[in-house]
Amino acid sequence: MLETPHSPIFSCIPPRHETEAGVVHTTMLGEGITWSTEEQALWWIDIEGRALFRHRDGVTRRWPLAEKPGALAPRRGGGILLALVSGIGTFDPATGLWSRIAAFEPPVPHGRANDGKCDRQGRFWCGVMDSRGDRDSGGLYRLDAHGLATRCIDGLTVPNGLAWSPDGTRVYLADSPTGTIRVYDFDPNTGAFLHGRSFAEVPGPGVPDGATVDADGYLWTCEWGGSRLVRYAPDGAVDRIVPMPVSNPTCCTFGGPDLRTLYVTSARQGLDAEALAKEPNAGGVFGLDVGVAGVAEAGWSG
Repeated sequence: MLETPHSPIFSCIPPRHETEAGVVHTTMLGEGITWSTEEQALWWIDIEGRALFRHRDGVTRRWPLAEKPGALAPRRGGGILLALVSGIGTFDPATGLWSRIAAFEPPVPHGRANDGKCDRQGRFWCGVMDSRGDRDSGGLYRLDAHGLATRCIDGLTVPNGLAWSPDGTRVYLADSPTGTIRVYDFDPNTGAFLHGRSFAEVPGPGVPDGATVDADGYLWTCEWGGSRLVRYAPDGAVDRIVPMPVSNPTCCTFGGPDLRTLYVTSARQGLDAEALAKEPNAGGVFGLDVGVAGVAEAGWSG
């Protein structure tokens, strides 16, 4: 098992930065980071700050949102699919407008979206959790190309860490409070999660958060509260630990022209003044060279 040092991303994406309008913004809960190969752009959200970000050609742009976002994915052909409290919809960067496609049915009481990703066929999957933390009331929803959202998995508290193997035949899913990452066989034709079983147990103090896979089929998981990333081999063994300079890394994705930079979001939420003094970059985005390439994330096919 190896340890890999971190490296900061670009100087223009710290937790505090000036937007194009000159307004200083603080990222409280960075999440949902994804790389759009079509746009050659990095996208992520601030859940508590109700904002969407794009970094492209050295420029970071921020769009305020009317509701808390929870997940996003690129759209094939351009644009962004964005999950908010009231449902899933398309976001137009040119106008800043969000248009709802589907609601989460059946709804989760006090629910909000949390973590989402497209499978290799272009279906969008999104977790929904009870914002009050009620156990087992959340679920996993699937949005197909025709705009129909279906609840597929029940009994989750904080669905997280969605990631598909490079060939699309395995899918990973964590329920953060349980500390368990599960793996399923995935049917590409029907979109069914089959034969779910435990893949890895996170011993603490961190819990599994966002995740991605690399080209070798290894799973990279952020550990909220654990100050680290963990790379798991396909058999669930810990292959590598990457220490982070922040307590709460939240989500990760491979990006850049060659998909060889591992980008990681983080959070300031829940940290007091003493902790923030020790973690001045909490809430920022990091870029790591971990020596492997990733797999291009599929965009929504709708």
